[in-house]
Amino acid sequence: MIVFRYLSREVLLTLSAVSAVLLVIIMSGRFVKYLAQAASGALDPGSLFLIMGFRLPGFLQLILPLGLFLGILLAYGRLYLESEMTVLSATGMSQQRLLGMTMIPAAGVALIVAWLSLSLAPQGAMQFQLVLNKQDAMTEFDTLEPGRFQALNDGSRVTYTETMTDDRANLGGVFISEKRLGQDKKDRGISVLVADSGRQEVRPDGSRYLILENGYRYDGSPGMADYRAIKYDTYGVMLARPDISDEVTDRDAIPTTELFGSKELRSIAELQWRISLPLLVFIVTLMAVPLSRVNPRQGRFLKLLPAILLYMAYLTILISARGSLEKGKLSPTLGLWWVHGIFLVIGLGLLYWEPIRLKMKSRRGQKELARG
Repeated sequence: MIVFRYLSREVLLTLSAVSAVLLVIIMSGRFVKYLAQAASGALDPGSLFLIMGFRLPGFLQLILPLGLFLGILLAYGRLYLESEMTVLSATGMSQQRLLGMTMIPAAGVALIVAWLSLSLAPQGAMQFQLVLNKQDAMTEFDTLEPGRFQALNDGSRVTYTETMTDDRANLGGVFISEKRLGQDKKDRGISVLVADSGRQEVRPDGSRYLILENGYRYDGSPGMADYRAIKYDTYGVMLARPDISDEVTDRDAIPTTELFGSKELRSIAELQWRISLPLLVFIVTLMAVPLSRVNPRQGRFLKLLPAILLYMAYLTILISARGSLEKGKLSPTLGLWWVHGIFLVIGLGLLYWEPIRLKMKSRRGQKELARG
């Protein structure tokens, strides 16, 4: 029991450290991406941390299996390097017994990954999709910032204001450039509005208007000399009414309960993928234990690169098989399970290769002695 607690502590501590580093790297990259979208006005800056929170379970379900794999390699590699595993082997600790002890904390990690992949990650993906739907329903005035040109998602209108009050109701130094499209969706020129000030008004029926004061409107086509200029004291521009969609189309956001019993290949592939992630934990543990065995003279990083390449091959083939299943190139019965079967055989081969090699070597030695 003391040995089990010691080994589990070493693995879990290394797992925590590796997973934390990987999580920071991945989330930093995503945060920079979302920050760029917020800077361009595509996202509300106030929802950035909310979005990152919704995406966190999806990141963790992929990071934890890799963190456990690297944790076992690094923790046990250190024990082999410092000859602690040699002492344990002398007391009767075989590779099979070591694997059995390692499978217990791995089972805990698998349960967490199962909870993430089957429940928490789809909920987070759904909330993330709803936030994006809400962002898509916003007008450019909802994300407008003073001193910055703000465009609609389709690029049909560009808005600029020099000043704006905190409640976004009153604007100063307004510039609006809008494409005039005909019924055939062809460009009919542009309209440019400039005004000293403006304010937003909401009518009882929910419609919103931007009331511009003391300005000019210019209508025409670029490159032509037929521009028309109109001076106005008050001018109203109707703003699009927000239409927030509750439709969620992202496959990651579909609840797991809805995937069971579905005949659609897309749903079958998604369900098998979610089940594959906790199954992945046990198979990578099976591969990591024998791969962590190193010669103290060679260093613990000798097998680290081949081990990482083996893990990446496992995950890449699994993702490729998921895509093939969605396209109907693989049978739903075969699904993703054949990938796990291949790497299960590889893991068993790595685990029993050393005992088999020693036994064969012993037999050859006995035959040579018999001949001599």
